[in-house]
Parts: sequence; C-alpha cells; structure tokens
Amino acid sequence: MKKLLTATFALTATPALAHHPLGGAAMTTFSDGLLSGVGHPVLGFDHLFFVALTGIAAAFTAHRATAPLAYLAAMIAGVLIATFGPALPLAEAVIAVSLLALGGVVLSGRALSTPAALALFAGFGLFHGSAFGGAMATAEAGATSAVLAGYLIALAAVQYAIALAAGLVATRFWNATDAAALQPRLAGAIVAGMGLFLTLETVEGAAVSALGWG
Repeated sequence: MKKLLTATFALTATPALAHHPLGGAAMTTFSDGLLSGVGHPVLGFDHLFFVALTGIAAAFTAHRATAPLAYLAAMIAGVLIATFGPALPLAEAVIAVSLLALGGVVLSGRALSTPAALALFAGFGLFHGSAFGGAMATAEAGATSAVLAGYLIALAAVQYAIALAAGLVATRFWNATDAAALQPRLAGAIVAGMGLFLTLETVEGAAVSALGWG
C-alpha cells in the first residue's frame, strides 16, 4: 500500500510539460490542439483532482452548474497570460497549495458560499491556467492560432465535464445531500493529502536549492 501511495504521489508531482498525449511532438493543426487540450488536465493528476474537487465543492453551493465556470474563465486567462507573456511565478507551488486548500475546505464538511467558491476557484484557476499556458509557450512554441484555439476549447470542455461529473457522482451516486456527508469529505481528505505531499516536496526542493545541495 505504501508503495502504491508513493507511486501515486510521484505521478502528481510530474511537471505540466509532461502531461502531453502527443509525447511532445510538434502541433500544427486544430485537432492537435484539441488532443493536447484534452490530455493536459487528464494526464496531470494535480489538475485532474483539483477540477474534480471543484465540481464536488460546487455541488453544495446554490450554483452547482455555474460555479465551476469561475475556474474555467480564470484558467483560460492564465493560459493566455503565460502563452503571450511571462508565466505567473511559483505556479507549481500554488497548484500544490490549491489541492491542500480546497481539499481542506471539502474535508471540513462546510459548504462554501457562492462568493467564496467563485473566489477560490478563480484564484487558483489562474495558476492552473498558467501551468497549461507554460506548456504552450515552450513545447508548442511554434503553434498557430488554430492550435491554440483547439487547445483552449478542449481544456475548457474537458475540465467542465470533469467538474460536472464529479458533482453528479457526489449527489447522485454517493447520495450526499450536503457538504457534511462522509464521501465528499473523504474525497477532500485524499486531495488534501496529495496537496500536503506536493507542498512539502516543493518546500524541500526550495530548501535544497537554497542550501546549494541540488
């Protein structure tokens, strides 16, 4: 069991550039952009778990279907900022903290108010988007506007589908009637644990680098 958890956490620590269904091959068409947009959030477990938990947290707000759109809008803004300008600083560290923070909120069993949910989803969505945009700015440096359009459409569509599906699982299959139900809180605990692992790993890496041991 310990080996399985270690392997899982190692996967979540993989940089965003590795979350690529084309294996890093150059993208030249709209369909290439679509495929890459599908792959980045699905193959990147840090992004996948955050988006799924966004859907679960949103399911217990007054706007379960629209609250995740705050994440999507900020995510797209983050992609565009990083694609055409500098990426946001410490994006990977903030992504780790996002798992810890949202996981902790869901674990607490307290439903988010709509303003709090929108602020939390959008604030962290900007950094998740920056990581996605960083991939476009490097691995796909020569990508055309058609590739970028496909990438953004697929990124938004697949993540919205994941969020809605996670919310439906919580309310329909788990029959959770409120945020204090056991299953959503367990999901929050798992994601918070992954966030803690990634956050500690980030802190350790920064400390090693600062001490010149790397």
